Amino acid sequence: MERDLGYGFKQIAAALAADRVFFNSRFHQDEFLAAVRAVLDAVPDHAPSWVLDEIAGRSAVLPVGCDLRRLDGYRPGRRGGPPAEESGRWGRSADGPLILWNQRWEYDKDPGTLFRGLYELQDAGLPFRLALAGANQGVPSAIFVEARERLAGQTVQWGRLQCFADYAALLWQADMVVSTALHEFFGVAVVEALYCGCRPLLPHRLSYPEIVPPEAHSWALYEPGRFAEALAQSVRAFLADPAAQQRRADWQRTWVSPYDWGNLAPRYDDAIWRCWEGGSAPE
Repeated sequence: MERDLGYGFKQIAAALAADRVFFNSRFHQDEFLAAVRAVLDAVPDHAPSWVLDEIAGRSAVLPVGCDLRRLDGYRPGRRGGPPAEESGRWGRSADGPLILWNQRWEYDKDPGTLFRGLYELQDAGLPFRLALAGANQGVPSAIFVEARERLAGQTVQWGRLQCFADYAALLWQADMVVSTALHEFFGVAVVEALYCGCRPLLPHRLSYPEIVPPEAHSWALYEPGRFAEALAQSVRAFLADPAAQQRRADWQRTWVSPYDWGNLAPRYDDAIWRCWEGGSAPE
């Protein structure tokens, strides 16, 4: 079946009509420009080759603003936050690291790979707790029904937390955040978890290599097709030295703190003001 190029032309027309075109990440920008080239290559005659350079020239990366400082109020033991003794709400640390998956329950987040990796942890006898806290609208697919049954002994949270305070508390208590996403232009959920000190295990693709600094890629990112192996290694590393992640937590916060609205708002203001004046926004 041939793809309808009409949607692509609408996106191109919108980009040409705009004074500036902003993207969530460098990956997002590169994906869009590559798609523009693909659409133009599909034009049989007189393709306007100038379009790609025109759009690229008015494009820039402007990350998503996240309300990260709001999370500070729910850090256990901090003034105004929940007491530290509430840490047992999602199981005991003796039962293994608390693995968090706070993605949407959709096919583009590849839950099948996630669950296969968790089943392998079970088969290897490695202890862990599981919190699935992403949005789960509609009837769960068969893959989730099977997972809920097979992982019942490790599951401490199943489904979206409706109260932000509960969600924030879970982020602070989780030990690891994992992603198996096939589509991710930025990654707000992962950024929130990193801010709260979760050890990341993310695919080495999409926007994640931009969020994680190069010096942490070797242990925070895994290559395609190696999630189960990387997950087992990460759990073993945590069990061998659970204090190591606490030592990394403050460092990880520096990775994502620039995405807090308090830091990004001036960049948005400047970009909008420059558009208003007819100039260009900074990269």
